[in-house]
Amino acid sequence: MERLMHFLESIHPMSDELKIYLQANLKQREIKKKEYLLKAGHVSKHVCFILTGLLRCFYEKNDTEVSSWFMKEGDVVFSIESFYTQTPSYESIQALEDTSILYIDHAELEYIYKHFAEFNYIGRILTIHYHTLWARQLYSIRMCSGMERYQWMKENHADLLQKVPARYLAPYLNMTEVSLSRLKAQRG
Repeated sequence: MERLMHFLESIHPMSDELKIYLQANLKQREIKKKEYLLKAGHVSKHVCFILTGLLRCFYEKNDTEVSSWFMKEGDVVFSIESFYTQTPSYESIQALEDTSILYIDHAELEYIYKHFAEFNYIGRILTIHYHTLWARQLYSIRMCSGMERYQWMKENHADLLQKVPARYLAPYLNMTEVSLSRLKAQRG
């Protein structure tokens, strides 16, 4: 809990009342490797903060799992469209390793936004951060070669290149496992 509080405070100071509310309402959950945080077709009901571990977000296309995002320690995770609209998700979120999260549900987050003005700023900064990452990822997939995408990943998320199996990482980089293996061999 202390790690999340420090993370939120690094964005904007929180009132004592907000800290008390969060401490009373945050829940912790352990997710085993290969277990799902969310399955496609279900509603994303929680916004989560990853204390430890690694998750992947993916969807299925033509019987193939396509990874769209990897979330690790210190990241916030939920299915964006499903969470905000409270409708079934087209994507799944699965643990790639044993993972520990803190979470609150949709109604609790709405209560926080309504009753603690400072959290609106925190939420906006987090939204900007993740939308910027998403835009960068879309640009990379559309405009960069496989080698450029791999190089960006190596420079910005080298830990993921080591931790994420190639069968999940290759579709994320919009390439085949063979191409990824070749790039790893060439570029180290």
